[in-house]
Amino acid sequence: MAESSDGQEKSEDPTPKKIADAREKGQVARSRELTTTVMLLSSAVGLLVFGPAIVSTLGAVMENSFTIKRAHVFDTKYMMDSFFDSVSEVLISLAPFLLLLIISAIAGSILLSGWNFSVKALAVKGSKLNPLSGMKRIFGPQGMMELGKALAKFFVISTVGLAVLYLTSNPVLGLGIEPVKKAIAHSGELIFWGFFSVSASLILVAAVDVPFQLWNHKRELKMTKQEVKNETKDTDGSPELKARIRQTQMEMASRRMMEAVPNADVIITNPTHFSVAIKYDQENMRAPVVVAKGADQIAFEIRNVAQESNVPIMSSPELARAVYFTTEINDEIPEGLYLAIARVLAYVFQLRDQFDSAKADTFDPNDLPIPDDMQFDGKGKREE
Repeated sequence: MAESSDGQEKSEDPTPKKIADAREKGQVARSRELTTTVMLLSSAVGLLVFGPAIVSTLGAVMENSFTIKRAHVFDTKYMMDSFFDSVSEVLISLAPFLLLLIISAIAGSILLSGWNFSVKALAVKGSKLNPLSGMKRIFGPQGMMELGKALAKFFVISTVGLAVLYLTSNPVLGLGIEPVKKAIAHSGELIFWGFFSVSASLILVAAVDVPFQLWNHKRELKMTKQEVKNETKDTDGSPELKARIRQTQMEMASRRMMEAVPNADVIITNPTHFSVAIKYDQENMRAPVVVAKGADQIAFEIRNVAQESNVPIMSSPELARAVYFTTEINDEIPEGLYLAIARVLAYVFQLRDQFDSAKADTFDPNDLPIPDDMQFDGKGKREE
């Protein structure tokens, strides 16, 4: 298991931020063997597709170059004009093949980890000039892998090359007795299949190198537990700061809630542990809304603000608990409590409209229709 410079074990997988920072620095998994294999196979396919046209163009250029008319011998400009014409024809015929090589080189390099361009990767690093760091790279896992790949490539290419020579020995020897044009075409075919066979053999090396590069890249990015904690702290902030932010947010929400209490129509209490403030506007609201609620100290503050603002306070423990545990602030009360809240509001509106309380409808706040599934005890558990 890898260790950091301070001796801590790098046992944690890299975080998304660590991977993103590495990509920004140009540290991505790359396999030169994969790129080489893709380019060689593309070259073989390119020779198969564009080879006849290239050979035909080269033949025509050679024929024109060695065929000189008598009039051209005395023309001082002919040699340069003929040279540039020949070069242009050759480049035009080679352009599709060269374009294929460029595309295959780009595709082979981004096939493993995608496109990534980093200016930071171009910067000169003193660590790369350090002999000790160089020795670590040579004798480290990466260096050993490079040595293994070199030996593997030598063995694979030698084996396939010898096999190709053995299988094509008779056709090669027979080229000498074939007509010239047929021999040239046959030799081109033998060269193509030999080149393709050797190129295809490198797939074995790439198949081993690609998983290793992915594993080695992940190993190099591994982090210690402390690094993960530090990154989390830098990204999300320290626990103390987050706690302070949460406290501030709660204080701001509490202040906004207390500002809504004076506009409430009624405060329903437990009478000491819970307080809920109900507001209902017949013209703008579909149902009554809870504008504030709280337990213990917050419930006490809600009652104090309500007393200062002359908001009616009604003690109904079952209804207070039911509203507190089923409804959030600024939400409508559930349908199951419509009737109970309607009776409370009707009684409060009678009092507010200066009816004599003795003449108001008979009302018992402890005898309200509360569904069984909305009856809670003081800890928020449904009563059975």
